[in-house]
Amino acid sequence: MKFLEYTPLERLNDFFSHLNLGGRTINGCLEAYSCKHTGSDKKLSLSLENEILDYLGKSSDTDSSSPAEFLLTRSSRKTLIYLVLTLYHLYPDYDFSAVNAHQFFTEESWDSFKQMFDTYMFEASKEWTETNEGSSLLEALYKALDEVVRLAECEVYSYIPDSDADPFLERGAVWSFNFFFYNRKLKRVVSFRLSCESNLVADGLFYEEDGEIFDGMDI
Repeated sequence: MKFLEYTPLERLNDFFSHLNLGGRTINGCLEAYSCKHTGSDKKLSLSLENEILDYLGKSSDTDSSSPAEFLLTRSSRKTLIYLVLTLYHLYPDYDFSAVNAHQFFTEESWDSFKQMFDTYMFEASKEWTETNEGSSLLEALYKALDEVVRLAECEVYSYIPDSDADPFLERGAVWSFNFFFYNRKLKRVVSFRLSCESNLVADGLFYEEDGEIFDGMDI
């Protein structure tokens, strides 16, 4: 995987970097990668492929919607491997085994992503509008992603790990999201990481009675 630099993403990254909203801070990052393997990727890719095949050999899943069914095609396994390789580049200190990863990748749509974004980034969107002459944060994000990976041709995936396997939560985040916009034709993927950290937690001021500020959040 090769990191790709794109100016539209850099502008958004500047905004998402340590966005202080008073009670909490938003951190986000968009990164684009080419799916062409580097030297180290080739070895890891082969290892992941073997682990997936080993999992399939031991699996008794027959449901057409099961992970095993999804991984039966080589193209699906390649997609999973690209996404796992991206995770390795994003979080080099973590181990993402293929056997576990297939449980966490869920195919999404732009509409489901938009719904999440509108809910969790409401205050951030207001901040963007106020500082960018009334423009929409979601529209700016859409245009940037479309320029890099052509959203109409993209498959959208989310990474939803257990809490003890989430790099963001280990750093004290209240919630976090990891989305991937993958264009199979371009062999290009854009990762979008978002996390929210309570400033009260960061300052050591969070007490049990303050938990109400997180009520209603899907943590």
